[in-house]
Amino acid sequence: MPMVPGVIPFGLVTGITAVEQGFSPFATLGMTLLFYAGSAQMAALQLLRNDAFALVILLTALVINLRFVMYSASLAPYLHHLPRRWKWPMAYMLSDQAYALSFMKLSSSQTASSAHWFYAGTAFSMWLSWQLSVMAGVFLGAGIPASWSLEFAIPLSFLALLVPAIRNRASLAAACIGGVVAVLAIEMPYNLGLLLASFCGICTGLLVEHQRGAAGKYMTREEGR
Repeated sequence: MPMVPGVIPFGLVTGITAVEQGFSPFATLGMTLLFYAGSAQMAALQLLRNDAFALVILLTALVINLRFVMYSASLAPYLHHLPRRWKWPMAYMLSDQAYALSFMKLSSSQTASSAHWFYAGTAFSMWLSWQLSVMAGVFLGAGIPASWSLEFAIPLSFLALLVPAIRNRASLAAACIGGVVAVLAIEMPYNLGLLLASFCGICTGLLVEHQRGAAGKYMTREEGR
């Protein structure tokens, strides 16, 4: 529940943006249900405003959402045994917040029997908050003053997810390098900077973890001598 306030401004901005670009409330809410990926939806809205080709819009949304493949891979060891009636809706409701909270919980405790319930509760809370906040943005529209600077809440909500996940040198290095690359590559077309930053962060984390493991083996050999 503490993550919900960070989702609401993001959803409000998305709903307002869609209405300002001429989308009907029905089309906006349908798009929100179909996408359920705020960053990809915002990128698609911007490309639609610029009259981009449909293929470009689809590829951009795909690239932005590739991070969910990494999320799924890290959650798979805890959830792969579930039947499809569980995995399909859980895959649909996967979000940054649901992943971060669930992975921190599942990787730090023995909750194998209740892992899917923890994930489902987290994911559904995020999904419902997102749908309601976008709906509020659609119907409130210009009634929300620009002085509120709702856009500023979007990076803050992601920072709130990032900080608790930094538990060692490897995750700290991955976060720092990923953040720097994301800033430097912000002008790359089709939001490819996001994918590049993710790749660089993962490689950095793996490198630091490998070096730490190698150093540990060296110390063990020295002690054995």
